[in-house]
Amino acid sequence: MAKQGKKYLAACAKVDRTQFYAPAEAVKLALETTFVQFNSTIEVHVRLGIDPRHADQNIRTTVVLPHGTGKTVRVLVFAQGDAARMAQDAGADFVGSDDLIARIDKENFFDFDIAIATADMMGKVGKLGRKLGPRGLMPNPKSGTVVPVENLGNTIQEVRGGRVEFRNDKTGLLHVAIGKANFSEAQIFENLAALMEAIKIAKPSGAKGVYVRSITLTSTMGPGIRLNPLVAQAMKAEVKA
Repeated sequence: MAKQGKKYLAACAKVDRTQFYAPAEAVKLALETTFVQFNSTIEVHVRLGIDPRHADQNIRTTVVLPHGTGKTVRVLVFAQGDAARMAQDAGADFVGSDDLIARIDKENFFDFDIAIATADMMGKVGKLGRKLGPRGLMPNPKSGTVVPVENLGNTIQEVRGGRVEFRNDKTGLLHVAIGKANFSEAQIFENLAALMEAIKIAKPSGAKGVYVRSITLTSTMGPGIRLNPLVAQAMKAEVKA
């Protein structure tokens, strides 16, 4: 069995594993127990009371985090004509149509974090499903990445500004990054509040019983901090007083 490092054990000593923390306390602890030498990611892991075997209980949606994730997002846009010019003006990193589709298909170009497509391009983009789908990069209306031309500019700005997609895995868990260790407590708190609000809104009509069963906040390689699910669900997305 691998031995835990002194820094990790010291971080764990600050966390009471038997306690359910209020959101503000959990955020403070998550930042205090970050011990790695790089700018670690602050993550939320939520266990939902859903049955992922039923399609109508699966969650796939987006949330705009007020302070973003702290990560630079590389945006690729499938568009042509005026829409392509609009995407370039909005700050997309890669814009194209047939040329970009061929580059991905033949050269295995995946040097981007999110792909957006105008609705008229999906007939061509569909051929990339086998390559983009497994990587979570395929444009999809459910994730807000297939958009009308008139919404293209706003969508790109939202994505670059902090909009993230989240979806449950096959065990009913959500894993969402909500910031970096160099964020302030207030920034992490407000991002967490926005996420919890989005999770509540996304509750499937078919979900029965307790919807949010557990919530854990942690940093990269740091200890897990359990939140009180009832208190966390009562969070509001407004700025913390």
